[in-house]
Amino acid sequence: MQDIIDKRLRADTFRARLAQAMGDANATQSGLARQIGVDRSTISQLLTREGARLPNAHVIGSAASTLGVSADWLLGLSDRPERAADLLSTNLTLTETARAPVDEQIQAWHQEAQGYKIRHVPAALPDMLKTDALLAWEYAPHVGRTAAQAIGAASDRLDWMRHSRSDYEIAMPLYELTSFVGATGYYEGLPADIRLAQVDHFLDLTEQLYPRLRIYLFDAKRLYAAPITIFGPLLCAFYTGGHFMSFRDRERIDLFTRNFDRLVRESALGARQVPTHLRALRHRIA
Repeated sequence: MQDIIDKRLRADTFRARLAQAMGDANATQSGLARQIGVDRSTISQLLTREGARLPNAHVIGSAASTLGVSADWLLGLSDRPERAADLLSTNLTLTETARAPVDEQIQAWHQEAQGYKIRHVPAALPDMLKTDALLAWEYAPHVGRTAAQAIGAASDRLDWMRHSRSDYEIAMPLYELTSFVGATGYYEGLPADIRLAQVDHFLDLTEQLYPRLRIYLFDAKRLYAAPITIFGPLLCAFYTGGHFMSFRDRERIDLFTRNFDRLVRESALGARQVPTHLRALRHRIA
C-alpha cells in the first residue's frame, strides 16, 4: 500500500513540476509534444490524468532537456531545477592569473567580501605580509610582471586588510617558515639580511594587527591544505598556478570552510604562539 502512495505522490510532483517548467519556458502542449516526439494527447494526459503512473524514461528525459531542467527535479528527487552541467557552469569559474599577486580579480573578490571573515592558505609566505625586498627578490626574474607591480599589489592588499571590517585568518604549514629562515628549498639563495628583515616585519604585523589578523601554523605531516582563499560565505578560490578555480555554491564553500577551520582547530601553533615561534626562528638566522 505504501508503494502505491509513494508512486502517486511522485506522479503528482511530476505533473506539478512539468506544468511549472512549461510555464517558465512559455511552452505549449503541442510545441512540447512536437519537440520530444510524442502525441499532443500524451502531454495532455501527463498534465491532467490522475493516478500513480509516470511516463517512461525517454519522455521524462526528453521533456527535461527541452524545458531546460533536470530530470531529477521533475521527478521530485532534487530541489534544484538546474541541470548538473548548468549548475557546474554557474558555480565553477576558471580565471587566468599571473604568478605575481596583481590580479584585479583577487582585489575585486576582497572588496566583495568586505565585512566577512577571510580564510587563506597561501602557496608560500603570504604576499601581503612580505617586505618589499623579499618581493623584489622573488618576482624580479619573472617576465611580464615587475617587482614594482608585485610590491604595489601586496601593499594594496595589506592596506585593505588594515581598513576593512574583515577578520583575516591565515593557515600555513610549519615547514614554510623553517624553510624560509634556513634559506632552503624555494628560498635557497635568499640573503640573510632580507630574511631577518622579513621576520621582524612578520613580528610587527602579527602584534599590530592581532586579533584582526590571526596566523596559525599546522603540521603538514598530519594535515594538508591546497592554496585556497575563502571569502566568507560568498566564494572560495583555489590557486592552481596559472588559474584561480572558484566556487560559489554554498555546499562547497561550507565544506572548504570546515576543512580550513580544522587546520585552525588542530594547528600546532595558535595565533598567540606565533610571535614567540618567530623570535626563536630569528636566532637561527643570526
